[in-house]
Amino acid sequence: MEAKTKDLWVFIETNEDGTAKSVGQELMTPGRMIAEKQGGSLVAVVIGNKVDEAVMAAVFHGADKIIVVEGPEYQHYSTDAYSIALTALIKKYGPTSLLIGATNNGRDLGPRVSCRLKTGLTADCTALDVDAETGNVAWTRPAFGGNLMATILCPDHRPQIGTVRPGVFKKADANESRTAEIIREDIHVDAADIRTRVLELIKDVDSESVDLEGAEIIVSGGRGVGGPEGFAPVKALAEALGATVGASRAAVDSGWISHAHQVGQTGKTVGPKLYIACGISGAIQHLAGMSGSDCIVAINKDPEAPIFDIADYGVVGNLFEILPILTEEVRKAKA
Repeated sequence: MEAKTKDLWVFIETNEDGTAKSVGQELMTPGRMIAEKQGGSLVAVVIGNKVDEAVMAAVFHGADKIIVVEGPEYQHYSTDAYSIALTALIKKYGPTSLLIGATNNGRDLGPRVSCRLKTGLTADCTALDVDAETGNVAWTRPAFGGNLMATILCPDHRPQIGTVRPGVFKKADANESRTAEIIREDIHVDAADIRTRVLELIKDVDSESVDLEGAEIIVSGGRGVGGPEGFAPVKALAEALGATVGASRAAVDSGWISHAHQVGQTGKTVGPKLYIACGISGAIQHLAGMSGSDCIVAINKDPEAPIFDIADYGVVGNLFEILPILTEEVRKAKA
């Protein structure tokens, strides 16, 4: 289809209680940049049930307009209901670009919508820009197992769609004095058109307690911790700092810690104020998930480890000797 406007849309994913998930608010930051370069408005799209809080979050974080679709059929995410609603909105308004968070739901929704619209989709992006020559969105994502970064353009079809990893962009401070135009669309989906329904929600207790994407400080362990018991000093330092425990894929694949802690291309993308990497060599797949941290401290006994190339501070030594000393100093400073 052809674009009817130069507007950039951001899909604001909602929680069960109608609040906005963080990733949608994060995407307002690159959304504003792209919208200005393309000469259009920044439009937030909110689909759910009783989503007033999510709508106001979109207003406060920079949307020029918010398009809202509400109904009981959107209480729980379903592929059919959300795909039908979002596709109908795009056909009516014709945005030039659409950003969706690369969450479990976003990774399901994006391909369904792009297929129905016969347009392209770039998945799992870690950087966004606008190509100076063509004005197309330049979508950057890891390729070939994370060994290089590919920049992809969608020149022939609209809208240009991409899913973007949570934690890649910083959420702007909310400005509660902002106002925006709110457009409410009455789109309802028949129960017969929704082929799945939620019978029961089972919470992953570990996953619920590990908020890597929202953490301000993360202490991560890698292959160098040597085993599950090697995470003890990592967890002790994290506790002293009030930090969240992270891990590399090597540690998770070895079964030393759960996947909920994984940082990297196949884990979470994070951007804390402080990231302490303990016994992590710095494979490109891990760096893709944490290189946006404000301050990176690397502790590794190998002075040639790639992690030192991006670290702001590096300590060459045995983590089992260094971490207890560092933990004790943190506790002393807090006391």
